[in-house]
Amino acid sequence: MSGTESGHGRRTALVVTVAAGVLLAGGGGLYLTASGDEGADTASRAAAGVPAPPPLRLGGGSGGTGPDAGIAPGEPDPGGGPSGTVYRAEGPLPQGPSSAAVHRPAGLVTSEEVARLAAALGVEGRPALVGDVWTIRPEKDGRGPRLDVARQAPGSWTYSWYDGGPVGDTCLKGKGCPPPGEVKPPAGGTPVSEAAARAAAAPVLKALGQDDAKVSATQVMNGSVRVVNADPVVGGLPTYGWSTGLHIGPDGRPVAGSGMLKEPAKGETYPVVSAERALARLNEESKGTGPIGIGGCATDPPAGEPEGGSGKDAPCQTIVDMAPPREVPVTGAVLGLAATETEDGRMLVPTWLFTADPADSAPYTVTSTAVAPEYLVPPAKPSPEPTPDPGDGAAPVRRIDSFTVEPDGRTLAVTFWGGVCGTYTAHAVEDPRQVRVRIEEKTDPERVCILVAKEITVKVTLEAPLGDRPVVDAASDEAVPRR
Repeated sequence: MSGTESGHGRRTALVVTVAAGVLLAGGGGLYLTASGDEGADTASRAAAGVPAPPPLRLGGGSGGTGPDAGIAPGEPDPGGGPSGTVYRAEGPLPQGPSSAAVHRPAGLVTSEEVARLAAALGVEGRPALVGDVWTIRPEKDGRGPRLDVARQAPGSWTYSWYDGGPVGDTCLKGKGCPPPGEVKPPAGGTPVSEAAARAAAAPVLKALGQDDAKVSATQVMNGSVRVVNADPVVGGLPTYGWSTGLHIGPDGRPVAGSGMLKEPAKGETYPVVSAERALARLNEESKGTGPIGIGGCATDPPAGEPEGGSGKDAPCQTIVDMAPPREVPVTGAVLGLAATETEDGRMLVPTWLFTADPADSAPYTVTSTAVAPEYLVPPAKPSPEPTPDPGDGAAPVRRIDSFTVEPDGRTLAVTFWGGVCGTYTAHAVEDPRQVRVRIEEKTDPERVCILVAKEITVKVTLEAPLGDRPVVDAASDEAVPRR
């Protein structure tokens, strides 16, 4: 979404980071009944004999709406979190079209499509199918460029340089895999200009059919690598969470990258709501998200200790965030397609993309599903696992808030809230459909610990590239949104 001039004189250019996969806009929790224009549109479709599209069941925690759903990739909420945030339009918002289509991955990636991308990246060799992944890898000692592309649409791909080090690779395990390698670090130097980085990325975007993508090249990594992010246009609409990311080295060549190779196919067409209605839904969903308690007693207070005791044996108390709702101006809106988890897998769903422009930090994007609410079905809520009683010596269940994927395509960094005295590890169980991650916490029951929660990130390495598989929190059985 292009920047506009805000009331406080700053440009509202969006700030993004490299996309190692896709960010899933999540947090949907409110599903309204039909009313107003949406109900009229449904009636007119029925009168015209147009069949109604099937209900769209959004995945748990990935509904494409909610204030914690649409922060720009890699950008924290400038307000310190979504709790109680209210978004206020500074001017009229667009009505938008009366309908828009979802787009879903379909088909298989061919060796010719992989070869075209490889040529644009400068990778020599013929694609070989290893399991369900097309791969072109170094033939001898594992050093050099490597390209892996999932055969199943949308064809999630990763490109890296390896230098024969001890770190794991992105190959599906088997006899055909090369020796483990590590991403080759930049050799130093000065990053290329934004214009040069865009020019270096252009052949890759052309091979992907993303010539008209919105491109950003403002970020620099490690002091010498220029990052190019491209958000493709699909069905005439801008996309969100479907980015292509490329790292351009100081010599002007791509040294790493990731994205989706196969453009999703057009699916069912749904009536859509106006930007004003979508923003109202976004604000309604933020109600009740604060104040919240953070923390919990690691152990029961000593037997017979009266409430309100003092000293190290004082009973635990929950710290409560009593901050008032934070109001953030919205300076623009455009109808787009956001990557969203649904009952039928991940697809691009019509979504309003709002430019939030706080006075004290950089602008960012928030999203709200544009599909008329009568066509949305709430995600099925599984029975959550019971939280252990702290008195039985078991650690509390930690729910995963979000995750990111590192450039190797296999390393997940999962983020959650935990106590300051615990130690945490992540464990993954994967199959072709999904990756389930659980957090294991170890605490010392004899240790006296202060009741303060902090945001914690731990990493777990998968056996195969994540690709387009969703990450599921084993504690809640819900999909985890990408950051």
